[in-house]
Amino acid sequence: MLDLSKPRYDQSTYMGRLRHFSELTDPRNLLTTESQLVAAKKLIEDYKMGKAADVDPESVWKAKKLVDSTFHSDTGEKILLPFRMSCFVPTNALIVAGMLAPNPSIAAIAFWQVANQSVNVAFNFFNANKTTEMNMSETAFAYTTAVASSCAIAVGLNEYIKRTKSFSPSTLRLLGRGVPFVAVAAAGTLNVFLMRSKELTDGIAVLNADGEVVGKSQSAGYTAISQVAISRVATSFPAVFLPGLIMGQLERTKFLKSNPRLHMPLNLLTICGSLMAALPCAIALFPQIAEVDVNQLEPRFRNLTANNGDRIKTLYFNRGL
Repeated sequence: MLDLSKPRYDQSTYMGRLRHFSELTDPRNLLTTESQLVAAKKLIEDYKMGKAADVDPESVWKAKKLVDSTFHSDTGEKILLPFRMSCFVPTNALIVAGMLAPNPSIAAIAFWQVANQSVNVAFNFFNANKTTEMNMSETAFAYTTAVASSCAIAVGLNEYIKRTKSFSPSTLRLLGRGVPFVAVAAAGTLNVFLMRSKELTDGIAVLNADGEVVGKSQSAGYTAISQVAISRVATSFPAVFLPGLIMGQLERTKFLKSNPRLHMPLNLLTICGSLMAALPCAIALFPQIAEVDVNQLEPRFRNLTANNGDRIKTLYFNRGL
């Protein structure tokens, strides 16, 4: 029997996590029909109850991939399609293209930062650890603060670069490409912490090896949020810088000079390619189900015992995506 309580690939290694998240974020999962999703979920349920033991293992793993990429691991509820991790690239590609447009006006900068942070709020909301949820007023405050900070950072840096005269033109172009990244990284990090701030105050559920909740930990909540924030920044870096570097080389070629209409589609293609490559690599920096030594948690978790009487040394939590 396959152990479907765990991912297919070894999550203790980076390559195992990379293979797992490459499947989870694969945009082709979005082509799955409703009837195929229902069938996949039923197959997983039947297999866990021993009713489908004769099914080909590859079919079981394929069904699990569809279920994991569509339904939230904490609630079992279907994630709204535009905000599934398999839809991260299609949802974000146009926004990244807008943020990377040359010589943007203040209005354009503000618009694309608002769009970006709005999407970030939605992804953070739908893919967060759901053992501690925020109410609508808390969510609205987090959204407003994240949008205001991203606009202030992006507009401020862009205006500073326009007015500075101490750098060469090539350096200014490089700095100009860096403005969207700095704004996205700073506001994105703040966005994650704001949207999941209740996990810092109330904590998130921590589980023993049998999957039983033994309490809520603020320390685990801080670790979970920090890891997600780092992953988001790691996703942003290549997605913001690589397209500009690639297009800078392509713009020098005779082909693109003689076919200027291809500039926009090629730019969008490089953005999509960068996002598709960066996303699983960044998420795989940390396992989704993290294990933590009880000594790194609050004192109340340090004297817990398992069913056999042994003292529990390691607990687990879902960091969210």
